[in-house]
Amino acid sequence: MANKNKGWVVTFSGVGINLALGVLYAWSVIKAAIEIEIDRGTWAWDKASLNDPYAVALLVFAFMMIPAGRMLDKLGPRFTASLGGILVGLGLVVASLSNSLWGWILGFGVLAGSGIGLAYASATPAAVKWFPSRRTGLIAGLVVSGFGLASAYIAPLATYMQRSLGIGPTILWLGVAFLIVVVILSQFLANPPTGYDPEESVKGAGSKAATPQREYTWKEMMGTRAFWVVWMIYFIGAGAGLMVIGAANKMAKAAFAESAWIALTLLALGNAAGRIVAGVLSDKIGRRATLRIMLAFQSVMIFSLLLVPEDSALLILLVSTFLGFNYGSNLALFPSITKDFYGLKNFGLNYGIVFTAWGVGGFVLARVSQMLVKQTDSLNYSCIMAGTLLVGAVILTLALRAPRAQAQPESKNPASLGRSEAS
Repeated sequence: MANKNKGWVVTFSGVGINLALGVLYAWSVIKAAIEIEIDRGTWAWDKASLNDPYAVALLVFAFMMIPAGRMLDKLGPRFTASLGGILVGLGLVVASLSNSLWGWILGFGVLAGSGIGLAYASATPAAVKWFPSRRTGLIAGLVVSGFGLASAYIAPLATYMQRSLGIGPTILWLGVAFLIVVVILSQFLANPPTGYDPEESVKGAGSKAATPQREYTWKEMMGTRAFWVVWMIYFIGAGAGLMVIGAANKMAKAAFAESAWIALTLLALGNAAGRIVAGVLSDKIGRRATLRIMLAFQSVMIFSLLLVPEDSALLILLVSTFLGFNYGSNLALFPSITKDFYGLKNFGLNYGIVFTAWGVGGFVLARVSQMLVKQTDSLNYSCIMAGTLLVGAVILTLALRAPRAQAQPESKNPASLGRSEAS
């Protein structure tokens, strides 16, 4: 019972950490405030570079997950997440004291992006290790739901603060607050003790324990065909979602003007709910089946944008919510798939490498979308491209199979094969 309770403490500490790390989602508000300063002539930025600190933060976040994973596996989640919290706070403080583009690229992009990667990488692996395999999706979904839900409070809070205090003091106070919150909550993160078996809690209840699997190193993982299939599906699912969510934000602002926060809040709630629902569903029907459903649904929602009138507030609310829901499902399913396929021993580093698909997908597809919009002055071609790519990702799921654990010939038992294919 003590171990079970410890697992839930770690889980909800991870949720709290991710709620703070979601400062990334405040960028739309921060960008609007910076743009006002540029128009006033007080900040000498080129508007073409307005998104550069955010873009750098996304890439640094994604690729920092690799060294963060190695640090997590070697030094543990408490140290790694604490360092992440310090870097997030330090980065925001550096940005708050500067009005130059390079100051913001260093502070918000490099330092805060690095800190987000370190802390984000620590929460999910630490939590899932405390629970049996049949709860992997639920726990992963709960932990990452905090990051998705963050924009529901950070964007309105940042808007209120910057109107009252100005952009510099707002970022300064957010930096100090998030440093304190993340470092404190990081102290509750911990891996299970040596020899702890989470499956013991279900063996006695008559449940079938998960078949022991081979523990893959990162080199072994990248040598499997399954890794590249997983990476490409993640690239498409996350990239298409990030690309079209940006378009939905513009539609919401066009339809709601000053009340656009309503649509953006529903998108955030959908984002968080999608992570939990997809995680729970994947525990019931398998990762591959859930992934196929979510990708197909996401494609349908994106194609539906072609038919939604720009002034139809209700339809935009519904589509925004479902786009957030489907995008969020990726962030619960892929850590679960990585754990199922490649084991827990090197989970931190292995998922860090898989997570690069999120950063590359978001960066590449967002850039392509921006080029299409500039050339055609329409979102339609971006939607067609994203929807088509998602159909391709659904087809790719047909090739998604757990790698064969040749080091464990006993896994050839027909019952264990059935469970592996269902993952």
